[in-house]
Amino acid sequence: MNAPAPHTGSVVAVRGTVVDVRFDGRPPPLHAAVTLTTTGTPVVAVVQAHLSPDVARTIAVTPTRGLRLGASATARDVPMDVPVGEALLGRVVDLFGTPLDGKGPIAATTRRPLHSPPPPPTERRPWSDVYVTGIKVVDLFCPFLHGGRAAVFGGAGVGKTVLLTEFIHGAIRGLEGVSVFAGIGERSREGLELWEEVGRRGVLDRTALVFGEMKEPPGARFLVGLAALCIAEHLRDELGRTVLLVIDNLYRHVQAGMEVSGLLGRMPSRVGYQPTLAADVAAVEERITSTRRGDMMSVQAVYVPADDYGDPAVTHALWHMDSTLMLSRDIAAEGLYPAVDPLRSSSKALDATVVGHRHAEVVEHAREVLGRYEELRDILSMLGVDELSEQDRRTVARALRLRAFLTQPFFVTEPFTGQPGKHVPLDATLDGVQAILEGRCDDVPEARLHQIGALTDLDATLEAPRG
Repeated sequence: MNAPAPHTGSVVAVRGTVVDVRFDGRPPPLHAAVTLTTTGTPVVAVVQAHLSPDVARTIAVTPTRGLRLGASATARDVPMDVPVGEALLGRVVDLFGTPLDGKGPIAATTRRPLHSPPPPPTERRPWSDVYVTGIKVVDLFCPFLHGGRAAVFGGAGVGKTVLLTEFIHGAIRGLEGVSVFAGIGERSREGLELWEEVGRRGVLDRTALVFGEMKEPPGARFLVGLAALCIAEHLRDELGRTVLLVIDNLYRHVQAGMEVSGLLGRMPSRVGYQPTLAADVAAVEERITSTRRGDMMSVQAVYVPADDYGDPAVTHALWHMDSTLMLSRDIAAEGLYPAVDPLRSSSKALDATVVGHRHAEVVEHAREVLGRYEELRDILSMLGVDELSEQDRRTVARALRLRAFLTQPFFVTEPFTGQPGKHVPLDATLDGVQAILEGRCDDVPEARLHQIGALTDLDATLEAPRG
């Protein structure tokens, strides 16, 4: 069967990255890619709306420099697609699958449309067991799930990207699978650092990195997350691989969608966000799932503007997550890294039927001690610890030791801190936390618990439990 003839036409209006094209006949379908001829590099745009039986409104996803009225346009009768396959592992590409690493062309013959429906319920597999990251505070208070979606929420400069990079380092070896990284609105420096780190750790050959840099038009930044998702879906469904999808940063995906919405003249919704905010987030999140053909789990960074967790973009992202890891600026200011707030972080796995009765009881006790410490902080700052009852003094001391113990040196920060990274098994985490809560570390200086791995890293012999 012969392929349908391409759609042809010409540009009738250019307003920044919004380009209207009149076609010779009916226009191509929504989400189709349109190639516009210029005096230099051709411009690629994506159909966003049909204005009349022969005019389509498009958003350019490449710079429009040199584009002018009357420029010729061609389009296929299918939605925009991207190359997928194992050939992308070990490579750094952009939205179109074009290499950014200078290693030559990629031999990927299979393509997948950017916009696809999520797997039907009959194809999905629910999350099963807990995935241990080796990061104490995460495994204790916010356990991740195989086949689940986890997100790291935090403002600027509190350590989201460092956490994500550490997850990549540990997850590829732990899962024995592959990783796909979506850099949405990344700075060039951040992309280079991540590429070098993944290569230094020896896991680049099992990682595909897809970048839509900050300098790209909003249309490209809005679609790069979908491109990475297509690559991950192919590895999961067609090759049966276990896939870790890392997204940095989901908020920039929302922000790019807001820019595209404004360019198209849509009426803004709450706080200036696009009226399609919920649908834009769901279009990504609902496709992230394990199926009968393969496993996929996702860890995502979500920027919290002005540290406002009530922001619509943040709340819409929260609805889709199985595990939510909240980073705190106050905890980071105290030098406690990772700066996770254990009282605000949560996970659907924190149930005795999933993590076991011991884990659930340790978490409940730890939160009780940390919660009481938070209640006493104002009294401590004004009157000092001597004004507390003996029981409260003991609670404060154990809370401070617990906070110090939950810090941890990362593998990805070794070049900067000089401390070797630590991977802590879940049982060792529970043993250490339980020992602190039961008072077996009351005579251990708080500073000695800071930035260690398991409690067995201490040279001192711990005392027996006190009555």
